[in-house]
Order: sequence, then C-alpha cells, then structure tokens
Amino acid sequence: MHSLISTLEQLADELSRATVQAFDSDTCRELTDREVVATLAAAGRLLRSAEAVLVDATAHVMDRSDVGVAEKLTTAFGCRSVNELLQRTTRGSKVSASDLIRAARVTRRPVAPSSGEVLPAELPRMRDALGAGAVGVDGVVAVAVALAGCPGGMVGVLAADEELAACSRGEGADAAPPPCADELRQMACVWAMFLDQDGAEPRETRALRRRGITVGPCVDGLHTVRGHVLPEVAGQLRLGFDSVLNPKVEVVPVVGVPVLTTTDVDAEEPSPDEADRRSRAQKQHDALAMILAVATRSLPTLGGAAPTLVVSVREEDLASGRGSAHIGGCDEPVSLRVARHVACAGAVQKVVFDAAGRIVQLGNLERAFTSHQRRAIGLRDGGCLIPGCHVAATWCEIHHVQEHAQGGPTHTDNGVMLCFFHHRTLDTSGWAVRMNHGVPEVRGPAWWDRRQIWRPVTASPTRLRERLTHRT
Repeated sequence: MHSLISTLEQLADELSRATVQAFDSDTCRELTDREVVATLAAAGRLLRSAEAVLVDATAHVMDRSDVGVAEKLTTAFGCRSVNELLQRTTRGSKVSASDLIRAARVTRRPVAPSSGEVLPAELPRMRDALGAGAVGVDGVVAVAVALAGCPGGMVGVLAADEELAACSRGEGADAAPPPCADELRQMACVWAMFLDQDGAEPRETRALRRRGITVGPCVDGLHTVRGHVLPEVAGQLRLGFDSVLNPKVEVVPVVGVPVLTTTDVDAEEPSPDEADRRSRAQKQHDALAMILAVATRSLPTLGGAAPTLVVSVREEDLASGRGSAHIGGCDEPVSLRVARHVACAGAVQKVVFDAAGRIVQLGNLERAFTSHQRRAIGLRDGGCLIPGCHVAATWCEIHHVQEHAQGGPTHTDNGVMLCFFHHRTLDTSGWAVRMNHGVPEVRGPAWWDRRQIWRPVTASPTRLRERLTHRT
C-alpha cells in the first residue's frame, strides 16, 4: 500500500480512537474555557490538512475523468460524474463536493499535453497555503469566486493570489492574524474591485455571466434558495410581490355606483388584518408560491402535460390521518396536511401496487376545477374568501370545502377562492368555511368573532352592491 494511504489510515484510526474516548468520557466538559478554544483550533487545523488532501485527490480524479468515456475514472467506479464519486467516497453533500471541485480547479497543476510539463496552478500561492494547512476549502473557494473573471489579466490575479495567501498565513502587509473564510472573501472582493477600477469589462456582461438560481437540499423541512438575478428580473419579482401583497385593492369607481367593501355591508365585522403576524419575508414566500402556481399554467408542457408537482402518499395513511407524504424532488417527507393542500388545488390519480411493487391498477385523473369553473368562482368570491385578505382571484387557489377524498364534488357549489397562505393554514388558523346552498360562509376564530357566527362573505363588488340593494 502506498505510504500516503497508509499514513492517512493510521492517522484516521488514531484520531477515531481519541474521538471515541473523548466522547465516552465527555472530556470537553472537564476542560477550561481556554482549553476548549484550543481544542477547536487544533481540530480546525486537522480539518484544513485533511481538506488539502481531499482537494489534491479531487484534482487527480478530475484529470483522470477528463478523457474518453470508456477510460474515465468515474465510469470505472460506476459514477456518472466527479461530484457523485466525491459524495460516495467522502459521504458529503452535493454542495460540499461542488466546493471541492471548485477548489481543485484553481489549485491543481495541469500537465501540458504536448510536452508533458507540469504547469503552475491558477492560484499557485493559495495552493501553497492550502497544502500548509493555513486555509481550508471555504477560503480557497471564497478567493476563487471573487477573482473569477477579473479584468486586468493574470498579472493582477497573481498579485491578488500572493497577497491573499500571505494574509491567510497571518503574514499580510498589516501582519493581522489569519482571517476566517468570510474575511478572506471580503479581502478578495476588495482586490476584485481594485482590478476592475478601469471598467475594462462592462458591468452588464459580468452580471449576465454571474446570474443564476440554486435550490439547495431539504433540511428540517425547508430548502435554501440562493442566487443572483438581473435588475429587471428583480424588478418584475418585486412587482409581483406588490401585486399580491398590496393591502388595498384598487376599485375603479363608476358614476352612479357606490364603491363598497365588506365592512360597508356588515359594520359589525372586525378586521382580521391585525392578526396576520407573518413577517415581510414570509409574506413574500407565500406570494412567490402563488406566482409559481399561476405561471405553471402557461409554461411549456413536460411529458405531454403542464408542469405538475407530484405528491405521493399511501391511501391508508391518508385515510387514517397518520403517516407522511413525499414531494417529487425532495428527499424529506412532508405532513399529510401538505398532501391534502396540493391535492385540493390540483388533481388526484390513484395508482395501486401489489405486494412486489408492480402497478396493478391505474386510475384516471380526478379532475380539478376547470378554467370555466374557476372564472365563475372568482366572479362570485372576488378573491380570497377570508375577510381582510385582499389577494385577487387571479392569484388564489380553489379549495374543496368538502374534501374530494370524502366525496366532495368538483363543482362551483363546493369550491371557494383562498390564497396560498389561508389555504395552507385553514386547518390550524381557526378559520372555517362552509357552503350554504351554494353560497360560501366563513366562521372566524374566537379572537375575531367572539360569537362564532357563520357569515356570508365576498369581495365581489357586484355581489356587495346586490346585498346592499336587498338590505334597503
């Protein structure tokens, strides 16, 4: 066995034994504050050294996979990409594997195909700092991202590389202690701005190159969304948020027709606005959910159908109310409430498997509300049915008042308009909806209506005027 592999395995075994002993005896509990901090520093040094070996090995995996399909190292080990091979061997995430690849790109020393000469790395001094354990993968990636595509040529980039590597070792011009990865990123960004002071490359071109959106894995029921969007995209998104979250719906007055609101019709109804304790960020999340739901109706088809979010759940779990469901593209299970919410706003198809997993029965799609029904319900309700919510009908979902799974028909007499937030939280918010001879009625929570009265509600100006006419 090669000495490097043997040395690494011996170190890993020794560290593993020390770790097990420390965990079993709860060693850190007996340490002083200074000793705990020293433990963190020593473990960080070990981690950076291990990451240096990982980056170097990743670079060679990349080199040996940048060949014909049959000769690829990844193919030989049954992986479709370097990222997958890294995930399987290091047991890390897709994100950590991507960081290893990015660090390897700027620190590996390529071989000239013609002469076989080993060429210097893209960031040679950061490579040296990585090998010395002065900087880890996070630091290398921070520098690489900041300096990527900087104008000024290799001379400027190499100057930044030398200064930043010196800073990472605590040997910079100001002799400051070694920085963390975020501080190193800030320094690299300053260098990037310095190299770009003449504006050799138009800002718009750089922005187009850097634009992008990534959706991270599901952790504790949430996905992390990161990225950069162009100014016009951000502006359009803000307009969409403003359209959905506008607290007042503008009504164009018509001569001779009074402009009425729900409060005009029933002055005893209190306003629920004060109970909406969602933060601005949470409201924008819910608005984005509505925007995506509306947008998918006009997107190109996938597999012969409109883009469809698939949620799978066992029939027994759905009937008993216990268990979990699964959303396509998400590894974490979701609650049955999510499954009911998606099914209520979409369509349901029953697929029956036998004990071995073979599909033995495939039911037809149980239809969702048609566009004609949606327009009619929107005309009747005028928007989200919950009093005080001003989300327009265009952004709302159709809720089956009696669940489809319990025999509720997909009929205008059984469908009402609800925004994403009120639809998703209907079972837990205290609001209740029922149909009275085809007319929707709402009963609010106790904080809103102590008497708990069922009230007919609508945001439709035409119906509000008709109700006022009948009262007079």
